[in-house]
Amino acid sequence: MLNNWDKWMAKKHKKIRLRCQKGIPPSLRGRAWQYLSGGKVKLQQNPGKFDELDMSPGDPKWLDVIERDLHRQFPFHEMFVSRGGHGQQDLFRVLKAYTLYRPEEGYCQAQAPIAAVLLMHMPAEQAFWCLVQICEKYLPGYYSEKLEAIQLDGEILFSLLQKVSPVAHKHLSWQKIDPLLYMTEWFMCAFTRTLPWSSVLRVWDMFFCEGVKIIFRVGLVLLKHALGSPEKLKACQGQYETIERLRSLSPKIMQEAFLVQEVIELPVTERQIEREHLIQLRRWQETRGELQCRSPPRLHGAKAILEAEPGPRPTLQPSPSIRLPPDAPLPGSKGKPKPPKEIQKKQQKQAKASGQLDKTPTPSQAKVVPAAGDAHPPQDLPPKDPVHQDPGPQDSAPQDSAHHHSHESLTSQESEDTYL
Repeated sequence: MLNNWDKWMAKKHKKIRLRCQKGIPPSLRGRAWQYLSGGKVKLQQNPGKFDELDMSPGDPKWLDVIERDLHRQFPFHEMFVSRGGHGQQDLFRVLKAYTLYRPEEGYCQAQAPIAAVLLMHMPAEQAFWCLVQICEKYLPGYYSEKLEAIQLDGEILFSLLQKVSPVAHKHLSWQKIDPLLYMTEWFMCAFTRTLPWSSVLRVWDMFFCEGVKIIFRVGLVLLKHALGSPEKLKACQGQYETIERLRSLSPKIMQEAFLVQEVIELPVTERQIEREHLIQLRRWQETRGELQCRSPPRLHGAKAILEAEPGPRPTLQPSPSIRLPPDAPLPGSKGKPKPPKEIQKKQQKQAKASGQLDKTPTPSQAKVVPAAGDAHPPQDLPPKDPVHQDPGPQDSAPQDSAHHHSHESLTSQESEDTYL
């Protein structure tokens, strides 16, 4: 599948989506994420770019913040457990390179866990380009200075919750809890700090394939099962209790098999998200004015990214051919080489021109061979009457013998001219 990625994405995208929903095998997850996100194409289009950024000194104001955040990312994982280890060094390189690649955005703390998860599955250069794709294609504007994109998506999430779980929507509205209080870490960190590790990997498999709608679905499933029934709301009488309930979710609803199945079955599509995005953007412009951060349009999943940024196609090179000299034997052939037909025809013409080829006379065109000393050229004789001039056996024998001798001399002469 990975060896013929473009064909699979063009003709069998549904099978790729089903494969991602079932879970990508751990041995292929890193490579699959690169292909799904378009990071592989970015790497091919920008050879040596990461090394160039890595060798640059970087902005000191971002370097200090990045160094303070390194030990907070998965402190119990073997890659990041030791200060100054190879995991923390690669994480620093990736985050510093992004501040140089997008100096207008700089560094956001929510990027650190994203980059750490990528580094667990691929080298630093590949992780950098996957991080670029997440920040530019999947979650554009999330890590900008004003966080306007995450605020818009918070309103989109709250509006979609009204259709998915009216009970939870009514409770949050009554408590006047802003979506930013519970969904900011979910969305900006792609649930890396919320879900169990096995659930994080399954969610990321679907996220890279289908886009941000998976993040919305996961958030809606968590809200629905945490606040979606009157029994669960009995312990959430105030804002503090409600927020604590959302921060300490039940392990049952975060369990891998349950969560993934709920996410797959939840009917929230890209079209609904984009329609709601236009509605919330219009309200934002009416109340707050124009957005200060002009982020690129969001692409929903691997297929949209591949169509927007197709990979480079290899140029067709002529296959090398083996040219043998005319008289060289073919490989595997036995015996003497046979001359080509052109050489045979040429040799026959030369033989005719030199008078070496004799034609056998026909009865209707018999010629009289003059005797020695006869100066007259041979003349054509009329056909003999078969009744009056019936040749006897004694007359035919010399002719047959002469004809046989002429045929043998022709064959031997051709053979000599051909192979000598």
